[in-house]
Order: sequence, then structure tokens, then C-alpha cells
Amino acid sequence: MELRDELNGRVVFLDRDGVLNEKLEGDYVKSVDELKIFPEAFEALKLLRDNGYRLILITNQRGIARGLMTHEDLATVHGYLQSELARYGVALDAIYYCPHDYGQCKCRKPEIGLLLEAEKHFEVDKSSSYMVGDSGSDIEAGRRYGVRTVSINNASARGDYDCRDILSAARFILEKGDTDADS
Repeated sequence: MELRDELNGRVVFLDRDGVLNEKLEGDYVKSVDELKIFPEAFEALKLLRDNGYRLILITNQRGIARGLMTHEDLATVHGYLQSELARYGVALDAIYYCPHDYGQCKCRKPEIGLLLEAEKHFEVDKSSSYMVGDSGSDIEAGRRYGVRTVSINNASARGDYDCRDILSAARFILEKGDTDADS
């Protein structure tokens, strides 16, 4: 069944850890108890949604390849994330994840396989879409795919634009809009 959307093709692709929730240093979010959503994420995603952007999560989940969690564990975490977002009147349109280790696939960021998969289901106008992430692999994936990039709180992963958190990124995207799509 074709899931192509009827909207304008504006998409914000989002990394998860370090963007929507706290990143666990040296570990993976393996359970709902470990998922600490940033308070500003709710407002940020609602602002983007209310202004016509699709919200698509693009996340590497190497903990599965390393045997530290299962696909079911991840589904539980993502189900909880969606239920918490729903309490604030917002939802992610889709969640795409790479369960592989380095060098095993074409979907692990900075590769663009997950973005290409999303494009099969949703219209993506690359000139008015963004990749928001906190790591070099997020930013590189966005660049390779051909969308503008926003780095979150990370001096080593300079995007086209740099913001301190997801809320400042959302406000920036809404302010910037499509004004520099051709520049």
C-alpha cells in the first residue's frame, strides 16, 4: 500500500539520542526507564508539525547488533516515545532505524539508506527539508541526501546551521523556512 502523503513535502528528519532525549554516554537507551525526553522536544515538534512539517525519526541503533537490546526492546522504547508525544498533541510520522554495526549495511548513518526508505513512503521536497542531529554521522547523512542540516549542541558536527537544542532548531527552521532553498 502506497503511503505517499498529500502535504507539501517539507520534512524534518530527526536523530533521536541527543536531539529528542538525553544521550547515555557509553551506553544505549534500551528501555523506557532509560529514555529521558528533553522537555523542550514536545514544544519543538508541535511547532514544526503545526507549521506543516512532517516529522521522521532516523536513528542508528547499534545496541541491537551488539546484542544489548532486541528489536522488541526498541519497539517498546519508540512506542513509549510516541505515547508521550501524543500527550502533547504531536506524533512522529515514521520511525526508521538501523540495527546494524559499522560497515554492515547501507542504512547506518552517515549512509542514506534510511532517508531513501522514508522517501518511498513520504514525499520529500529536499529544498525545504532538514536533517537535525547531534553527531557528524547525522550531518553527513543529511548532506549526502541533499537536505539542509542543523546540528544540535555539538561543535564537532557543524551543520549548515548550529543550534543549542531542538527547540531553538525548530524556531530557526520556522524562521528560515524556504527562504534560502535556492542559495
